[in-house]
Amino acid sequence: MRFELSRGDALLASAQPVLTHLLTSGDQVQFSDEIIARIRGMASHAARQLLDAVAEADDTLDRDALLASHREALTETILADNGFLSHAHALALEVHWTDKLHKRCGLDPVLTPFLQELAASTDTEIAGAAMHVLAAQARFVQQQRRMELALGDLPGDLFHRVLLAMRGCHGLPEPAAEQAEARLRRTFDEATSRAGQMAHLLLSLGHRADRALAIDHAGLALFASALAMASGQSRDFAIHALGENQLARLALSLRAAGLSQNALEAQFLLLHPEITLPPGFDGFSVERATVLLASARVAGKE
Repeated sequence: MRFELSRGDALLASAQPVLTHLLTSGDQVQFSDEIIARIRGMASHAARQLLDAVAEADDTLDRDALLASHREALTETILADNGFLSHAHALALEVHWTDKLHKRCGLDPVLTPFLQELAASTDTEIAGAAMHVLAAQARFVQQQRRMELALGDLPGDLFHRVLLAMRGCHGLPEPAAEQAEARLRRTFDEATSRAGQMAHLLLSLGHRADRALAIDHAGLALFASALAMASGQSRDFAIHALGENQLARLALSLRAAGLSQNALEAQFLLLHPEITLPPGFDGFSVERATVLLASARVAGKE
C-alpha cells in the first residue's frame, strides 16, 4: 500500500505540469488524440518487429505467446526513450501536415510535381534516386495509415536504442534475442531509410536542391529534408518548426535556408495563411538567422 500510495502521489505531481503545458501551448494539434495514438502505434509496431525477429530466430517459440507476454512492456520501454518519443512525434506531425496540405491544396502525399519531374530526368542517377524516394514515401504513407513505423526507417542511434530496449526486456529467451539482434544489425542500413534516400537525392541535385524548398512543388516530406539540410538542423526539428507555436523557428529556418522574402511568405501562406510576418523581418540576413537558430539548438540540446 505504501508503494501504491507513493506511485499515486508521483502521478498527481506529474499531472499539473502536463496539464499546464497542454492548456498554455496554444497548439492543440501537437497533442491531439490522433497524434498520441499514432505515436503509441509506432512504438507498438517497433516492439512487434523486435519480437517477431526473436521468434524467427528460434522456430520452437510461439510467436503469439511471445507477443502477448512481452509486447506491452517492450512498447512502454520504447516510449520511455525521449529520443524515440521525439522522433515519433515529428513523424506524426509530418503526417498531419501532409494530410492537411492534401485537403487544402490537393498536394499528393507521394507523387509531387518535383518528384515526377525528377523521375523523368535524363540523368539516370537522379531519376533512380527520385524513384527510390517515391517508393520509400509510398511505403511510409501506407505504414502511417496503419500507425506503423519500420525499424529500417529509424535513424541509426534510435535503431541502436530500440535494440537495447529489446536486450533489456525481462524474460525473453536470451539465445534467440541475441541472434535476432545480430541479424537486425547486419541488415540495417541507414542510407536506405526514407530519410537517407531523400538526403541522397538532395545531395545528387547539388545547387538545384533549393527547388525542394517549395512545399507545393516538392511536397512536405522532401521539403522537410531540404529545409533541415539548408538550415543546419535535424529533420525532426524542421518538422516541429511547422507548428503553430513555432512560427519564429519556421521563419528563421526558411531565412537561414536562403529563401527570399517572397518565397518565404509563400511557404507561410501554405502552412499558416492567417499569419503575417512581423514588420522588418525582411531585413533579417541569412547569417543572423543561422546564428539565432544555432544558439536555440544549443539551449535546447538538439
